[in-house]
Order: sequence, then structure tokens, then C-alpha cells
Amino acid sequence: MSEVFFKAAEDIGPTNTQIDQITDLFPAISPISEGDIVAIKIHPGELGNTTYVRPVIVKTVVDLVKEAGGIPFVTDTTVLYPSKRFNGVDVLNTAATNGFTLGTMGAPFICADGIHGDDSVSVDIDGEVLDNITVASAIASADSMIVISHCKGHPASGFGAAVKNLGMGCLDKAGKTAVHKVARPSIDIEKCVGCKKCVNICPWDALFVVDGKAIVDHDLCRGELACFASCSFGAIVPPADSPVRMQEKLGEAAFGPVKLLPDRIGYINWIFDLTPGCDCFNFSSPTFAGDIGITASKDPVALDKASLDLVNERMKHDERGCVNNIWGIDPVVHLEYAEKIGAGSMKYDLVRK
Repeated sequence: MSEVFFKAAEDIGPTNTQIDQITDLFPAISPISEGDIVAIKIHPGELGNTTYVRPVIVKTVVDLVKEAGGIPFVTDTTVLYPSKRFNGVDVLNTAATNGFTLGTMGAPFICADGIHGDDSVSVDIDGEVLDNITVASAIASADSMIVISHCKGHPASGFGAAVKNLGMGCLDKAGKTAVHKVARPSIDIEKCVGCKKCVNICPWDALFVVDGKAIVDHDLCRGELACFASCSFGAIVPPADSPVRMQEKLGEAAFGPVKLLPDRIGYINWIFDLTPGCDCFNFSSPTFAGDIGITASKDPVALDKASLDLVNERMKHDERGCVNNIWGIDPVVHLEYAEKIGAGSMKYDLVRK
């Protein structure tokens, strides 16, 4: 059974700020040795999003890493869908716009999978649904890592936190494709009007129109579904089982960074601003639950299960259902697969500090 440490939001005050809480939690989860080059994995938010983990929280961790003798860098990876984080240059520009700079954090921001999102290391994981996965090279080359995750909803996994930050956020484009490709859609030709919105938004040139109807080239499609979001007519149809199959792959992919850095990763979940959508969205919706607090652990699966349970407990108390209701997806699936492959355990002991 893994320990998960918890600082409650309601305890925050003038002498017990979030900075104080993280400072108190950090020694219990720090894997850092003197001289380590330390990756601090975050999500800097899409351009237009406003509810990502704040730079001051990241700076606090940067300072704690330095105090422990580490040499920190802050990092994230490129994405598959059209956005202001599609390539390494845009990742750095968006991070800077959202406040993540050397000046604000005291550490440089590095795009972990390079300019084109193809700089990676292949890791054999021998899972049920994935044989191997490609992890961004800057993360693979680090001596240790601190993963800071914003807990929130997600349209593919139901809930996103540490396991998703590992099994998606630490991968290069090829790794992300390996997880997403189960969602490669088909076209309902009865609904398609040939408007070409899907064609124009796809960054992989996987869609084209013939005789007034869209066609998907599955050899080019990455399954990231920007086309699905663009279609006003319901003509883009992902496989019905894709949310479950994607979660299975997501959970297993999380083992890649864990295998590369065994016992060298500490995790912090920031359970504030619980928006329905991911920080990948270019906007922030109203929250679906009140602020919970900060959890931390050396076990990402235990951490996410405890965080999810805390959120569900709050939602039940407020008569707002549970996280499953947000997207109609049970997020425990990806935690189960992460547990089965060896990334951690869903059994935990919650230690209130």
C-alpha cells in the first residue's frame, strides 16, 4: 500500500499558503540526489487557457530541487492536434506567454521531444495492448523527475492527472500516436456535406473530399480527433470503444517513463480549478467541483486514485454526482491498466499533513 500525502485547500491561510504546503510535502516524495539533472514535468496550458498550474507553484518546486542539490529544468512535449504547441518552438512561446520562463521560475523551459516532436527513446514495456512506447528524450535522459499535474476532467480519459501526465505528456508524437490511433474515425456519408472543415483542420493531411464526401486515410490519421471537434454535422464517427481502448493504452504507456526512471520520480497533484476540459483546451470552463487541495506521492497510480476519490467525495457531498458524469467515462480504466503493468498500485494510505 502506497502513502499519499494530502494538504487540504480549506487549511490554506496567511501562514499556510500553497507554497508552504508544497514545501512541507516535498521531502516525503523527493527522489533527488546531489548533482541530479531534474526534469520538472508540467503542462503549461494551451494559449487561451487560464486554469493550468500557476508558475509560482512550479517555481516553488524549482527552488526545492535546487535546495536538494538538483539541477532543474521545466519541460513539456509537443502535441498531435493543431494548436500553439504543435512544434517545439510554439511550445516554448506558449509556455512563455503563460508565464513559464527562466525569469519567473528560476529554471529553463525545455521542449522534451525536440523541435518536431520526434526526439525520443523507445522503451519495451511488454503490456497487454502496447509492446513498447517512445518517451521524450529530455525526460529519458534526466537523472530524476518531479511530475506536477493539474487534476481536471478530460474527454478521452474522464479525468487527467499524474498517470496521464506520464502516459501522454511524457511521450513524443510517435508515442502519442500509439495511444491515440485507436480513435481513428470513419465518415457517416449520410451526414457529410463536404464542407472541408475537417480537411482544413487536420495537421496530418489525412482527410480529403471526393464527390462531395470526406474520406479518412487511416495510414496518415493519428486519431487525435481535431476533425471530430470541427464537424458541425456529426459526420466524423470515432469507434464506439475508443475511449476504453485509449485508456488501456494510456495506462500502459505511463510505465515507459517509470521504467526509465525507476524510483526516481516524485509526484504532486494540484487539485484546484477542476475544469471539465484539459489544460490542452484553448479556454477554461467553469469548474465542476470545489478546490480540494494538494496531494503528493512516490506512486502515480495511488496518487491519482486518492485524488479521484477526494474529488468524488466532494462532488457527492455537494450532490453533483461523480467524475464519471462529466464526460460519461470511467477514468478508473487507465489507472487499472497502469497498475497491471507495474506503474503503481491503486491501494493507498491517505496521510493528512
